[in-house]
Amino acid sequence: MQLKIYNSLSGEKEVFQPLLEGNIGMYVCGPTVYSNVHLGNVRTFLSFDFIYRSLQFLGYKVRYVRNITDAGHLTDDGDINNDRFIKQSRLEKLEPMEIVQKYTVDFHEVLKKFNLLPPTIEPTATGHIIEQLELTKLLVDKGFAYESNGSVYFDVLEYNARGLNYGELSHRNIEELFANTRDLDGQGEKKNPQDFALWKKASPEHIMKWPSPWGEGFPGWHLECTAMSTKYLGDQFDIHGGGMDLKFPHHECEIAQGKACNGVEPVKYWMHANMLTMNGQRMSKSTGNYILPMQLITGNNDFFEKAFHPSVLRFCFLQAHYRSVLDISNDAMLASEKGFNRLMEAVRILNTESAVEGIETSSFDLKAWKEKVYDALTDDFNSPVLISHLFEVVKFISASKLGKESISTSDFEDLKQFLNAIVFDVLGLQTIEDSNNDKLDQTLQVLIELRNQARKAKNWDLSDQIRGQLLEKGIELKDGREGTTYQLI
Repeated sequence: MQLKIYNSLSGEKEVFQPLLEGNIGMYVCGPTVYSNVHLGNVRTFLSFDFIYRSLQFLGYKVRYVRNITDAGHLTDDGDINNDRFIKQSRLEKLEPMEIVQKYTVDFHEVLKKFNLLPPTIEPTATGHIIEQLELTKLLVDKGFAYESNGSVYFDVLEYNARGLNYGELSHRNIEELFANTRDLDGQGEKKNPQDFALWKKASPEHIMKWPSPWGEGFPGWHLECTAMSTKYLGDQFDIHGGGMDLKFPHHECEIAQGKACNGVEPVKYWMHANMLTMNGQRMSKSTGNYILPMQLITGNNDFFEKAFHPSVLRFCFLQAHYRSVLDISNDAMLASEKGFNRLMEAVRILNTESAVEGIETSSFDLKAWKEKVYDALTDDFNSPVLISHLFEVVKFISASKLGKESISTSDFEDLKQFLNAIVFDVLGLQTIEDSNNDKLDQTLQVLIELRNQARKAKNWDLSDQIRGQLLEKGIELKDGREGTTYQLI
């Protein structure tokens, strides 16, 4: 099967050819952890989770790197007080790294609810300051960057003067970029208004700062991804992903930095997930058309009539192609829930029923159907077409239950294995029961910890009470050298 990927750099679908046969290096821009992860972010990360799962299903060995931005995220290069971590730490009266820890935990907890696989490597910006400093020094030595008043900027005009093309990803020309650049405080430090910061001089009151050859400062936003992607994937790697909003300037700057440092195109295939809207409008805190993932899951909001399980929302997201704008609404969620339940009921029937003995041929062309599923996966990870094919099987299973269709024993086992792989391994869906089991496990771990604390305090009455009441409910605790475990009886 020939995998085709839409490459944002060329604007076309291209046949995918990995740099190393059978292996893929994939880097995806991760969260900036100064606030709760929002629903649009979840859609982006979920899209690349599906792509990651699909690549593995297709037989590739994937090194998936997704960074965490925990320093140096400026809204512009002019005002160092626009560092989002500093602004949020002042607002919440916390240290910047407390902000980082708080929202990194939130990010991981939310993504776990949506059953996203962890990346192979999850590096942080603060953990790679040395690499960013080395890249900055290299760019200065090569004449692509310059120091100004303790800050270091990438020289965009010099880059283009050497026959390179800043703007190739976003398809903008340099004159247009200069014409649209706003006058910002601090632009006087730059040779050209479109130059971007590699390293910023820190003011005395700035908390997040590190020593450098140019004085104390902190990294510019764009450099961290070049530093981390090249460290873990090499000077050139296969896939770089992120949200559509990162195409310019972030990804544009990454290309320029990579080519200037290493003399090669850093990424073969650029992939961008599109935006999420709600009720036909852009989601925004300022307009009030905004909802956090947990508010949708718990039902604690004014937009949706009920709570929705994370797998229902995951299913809803995957019903749109990752490059398409997706609009969610109460009606859309109710429809997704209905479709999700139909699919899961068909999977349940297939997993609990047995093949009918004596049937040698099937009324369903399983081989042709599987080819269509592979075609959808290999056509730029077309999840909505893939899901539409799944409902062909849902219809077939329902008809089989009524005796209107038949399936041979060998096809039955093949279909069961393949359908489970697509639904659970590729789409990453979970049954409601599996999710409830996770909640049961988390609850029991809390009770086990409370019992352990009671035992340490020699409060044997409370310890025995917890154990006894759980036993009455059919849950037996077992104490061993490795700690306390439980089993259902």
